[in-house]
Amino acid sequence: MIADAAITTIAREGLRGFTHRAVDRAASLAEGSTSYYFRTREALMFAALARMAELDALDIGEPLERGGEVDMDALTSLVTALVWRWLTDSRERTLARYELTLESTRRPALRMRLMTHGAAFRVMAEQTIAAAGASEPKRRAGTLVAHLDGLLLHQLTRVAPTELDRREISAACRDLLTMALA
Repeated sequence: MIADAAITTIAREGLRGFTHRAVDRAASLAEGSTSYYFRTREALMFAALARMAELDALDIGEPLERGGEVDMDALTSLVTALVWRWLTDSRERTLARYELTLESTRRPALRMRLMTHGAAFRVMAEQTIAAAGASEPKRRAGTLVAHLDGLLLHQLTRVAPTELDRREISAACRDLLTMALA
């Protein structure tokens, strides 16, 4: 799929190396194939972002749809699994998201799409922590998401003093959730 190859290209090459030809190579397509479907670089970015939103929804939506009682242990397990997946198996997608987030400071249309995408997940976070008993779930969900973004960014870029293992990620997630539910 071209959108998957676009995500990979953004993650590996950054936006400087994000060209139709680079995506053709990543997708093992004949030169010119990507530009046939996505005429502009911006259209290709939007396709990558739409695919990221689809994959994120699968990552997040599936555990939330299981329903049931939401307690601290279950919530910590859920959030830890998501953060760990985004740092490991879905690392390229997470890197591409941050590349596009920075680019959105210069591209209003991209920023609007990112905000729409992010809003859907903030609502999920809000509903989840409300079900766990948080007061002011909208404000606290926004803060929780911002803190989780910081955790992800520091671990991905390795600017944190140490790289955390899964147990330490779990402890950090529990700390953040404890603050969100306080």
